[in-house]
Amino acid sequence: MGVCFSLPLLPLTVMSAQYNPFTVAQQQLDKAAATLGLDSGTRELLRNPQREIHVSIPVKMDDGTTKVFQGFRVQYNTACGPAKGGLRWHEHETIDTVRALSAWMTWKTAVLDLPLGGGKGGVVCDPRVLSEGEKQRVARGYMRAIAHSIDPCWDVPAPDVGTTPQIICWMLDEYEAITGKRLPGIITGKPIPLGGSQGRGDSTARGGCIVTREAAKAYKMPLQGKRMVVQGFGNVGMYAAILGTELLGTKLTAVSMVDGALVNPNGIDVTALVDYFNAKATIVGFPGAEPLPLDELLLQECDLLVPAALEGVITAANVDKIKTKMILELANGPTTPEADAVLNAKGIIVLPDFLANAGGVTVSYFEQCQNAQNFYWDIEDIQKRLDKKMTDAFKAVYEMSQSKKTSLRDAAYLVAVAKVAQACKLRGWV
Repeated sequence: MGVCFSLPLLPLTVMSAQYNPFTVAQQQLDKAAATLGLDSGTRELLRNPQREIHVSIPVKMDDGTTKVFQGFRVQYNTACGPAKGGLRWHEHETIDTVRALSAWMTWKTAVLDLPLGGGKGGVVCDPRVLSEGEKQRVARGYMRAIAHSIDPCWDVPAPDVGTTPQIICWMLDEYEAITGKRLPGIITGKPIPLGGSQGRGDSTARGGCIVTREAAKAYKMPLQGKRMVVQGFGNVGMYAAILGTELLGTKLTAVSMVDGALVNPNGIDVTALVDYFNAKATIVGFPGAEPLPLDELLLQECDLLVPAALEGVITAANVDKIKTKMILELANGPTTPEADAVLNAKGIIVLPDFLANAGGVTVSYFEQCQNAQNFYWDIEDIQKRLDKKMTDAFKAVYEMSQSKKTSLRDAAYLVAVAKVAQACKLRGWV
């Protein structure tokens, strides 16, 4: 099955003005801090980023004009290790989104027991309307602006929504030109020839499927032949559809991307859908399923619902209509706190984002290790190591949830926040 990603696929839905992802992240932290009995100083430290960088990036456009793009880099917490987190290019990017994502990265690396902290970056732009030359100038301009604030031992960026491996290559080249050193470990998500890791492409979805497999065992919920619905058909969502079929035995019954959705209660042929997408750069018009209104995708009855797009899609406005047994959060922050409470009350198992989608940062960590050693592992070794990390993380969270009689999300926060708080105390920060 060939998979091609020649264009970044950006969901362009503007979130409600009432939804602030950083407020959500802080609410989630506050709940864990109260349960753990953290002192006020530790709680305040963990509620806010340690460092924020705001930059203006002047770029000469193809028509000769100069456009100034706004960019951010947030280093949320580095108590456990270097900040780690992706770079998003999105026309609706905000500093609060970047703050929230950097917080979630902090808890994500902690719950996976990786020696890393959390960070995130972004540029306010729509890469779909930029030429290749303009993208390169934005990438290099952003790296020039933040180069002296990052380092392989301090902050390591990676790709995210809207950034491609090619964009990462330009950033690496610019950083090395500035420093005069060969430092492939400054950024992850690189192509193999520039020091990338085997297994990075499907790592987020693969990690999510491993967590789902372990959850199905723990909750005695077999998934063979069961219905899976995927929101988002970018890199993560596409691989979720592929690996859900291959590793879990589920059948894809509905799927969406920004320009349309499809449904087939009898199952969509994933191989044929991927081939169609590679040829058309869209799923709209695929002959093996019927069109479905986008706002009905999340409401389809299924056994496994996989939000794999942007934040805040499961809300108080639609949660009562969601009909599933398990939610695999491959997107960051797809569920608001109000909706989360309703899902828990309904008995729906939610595999929380910073556990479920941590396969990507785990393999990014493997890439850092390989860059530092200048020795590279084969795909079987990568997948074996990833399976162990994800399995161990799920077991720690599940055991905490059983011990505290709480949801998996709350349990994951308890595991992660306790670990970061302890590191802060050991360093003498609080």
